[in-house]
Amino acid sequence: MTTFKNPHIKYPVPPFPKQKQEVPGTDHALSPKADHGEKSYVGSEKLKGAKAIITGSDSGIGRAIAIAFAREGADVIVSYGYDSEADDAKETAKWVEQAGQKAILSQGDVKDHEYCKKLVQLAVKEFGQLDILVNNAAFQMGHKTLKEIPVEEWDTTFNTNIRSMFYLCKAAQPIMKPGSSIINTASVNSYHPNAVLLAYAASKGAIQNFTANLAQMLLEQDTGIRVNAVAPGPVWTPLIPSTMPEPENFGKESPMKRPAQPVEIAPAYVFLASEQSSYIAGATIAITGGKVAI
Repeated sequence: MTTFKNPHIKYPVPPFPKQKQEVPGTDHALSPKADHGEKSYVGSEKLKGAKAIITGSDSGIGRAIAIAFAREGADVIVSYGYDSEADDAKETAKWVEQAGQKAILSQGDVKDHEYCKKLVQLAVKEFGQLDILVNNAAFQMGHKTLKEIPVEEWDTTFNTNIRSMFYLCKAAQPIMKPGSSIINTASVNSYHPNAVLLAYAASKGAIQNFTANLAQMLLEQDTGIRVNAVAPGPVWTPLIPSTMPEPENFGKESPMKRPAQPVEIAPAYVFLASEQSSYIAGATIAITGGKVAI
């Protein structure tokens, strides 16, 4: 019998312990620990036989997606960017393999066009196909004034968050067969930009438009490839103590008065990648803890 829980208190509620990490942060230093579905996600073969690339899958939402995909029957390329994320990426791969699926680790910079092409080529080499591309890697930094934002950091944000999606989609589309899915990670900031996240929020707005436009383009070409997005609200990941002020209060302003855990976001990606969403394209699923996203 299913036991339903009060969503306000299902997971840790701020205030959290005071903490600060260096960018991009690591999962093992996070307090409280994030829940990626390690003990709770149960699959039902929704993605049996599928092959996926997930960028930014060393920790946070990306790790939760990787665990969920694996337990649904998919093999996964775990893509990550920083040397400091290597141990977290290996942890993700471990969970994929424990689900009985193949995990391929790939470190590289998604801002680099050549790496993006090589990542897609890796899927062809290791899997012989690519059915699901999840563009999840992201960069953010918080600043209270325009003056504080370095030009280089602005470029890094856009190159990581949106330019990489163009690179990866361009490389992947020719080898993706009808029925395949591209899923992009947008944000509640696409609708309600946070004042301290100017560059990040602007890039997420671009992702929203990119998703809708690319979906229409591929539909008009009869490729059979669906493009959709997920727009999470506040989520407890290593990015928070490494980039946000007062991480101990993160998510407190959400209508649910807490941040989401990554495990609460991953099922939307499973749904959009599966046959259950075959009539959905150009859409965004908002998982915002009650924050209206229209």
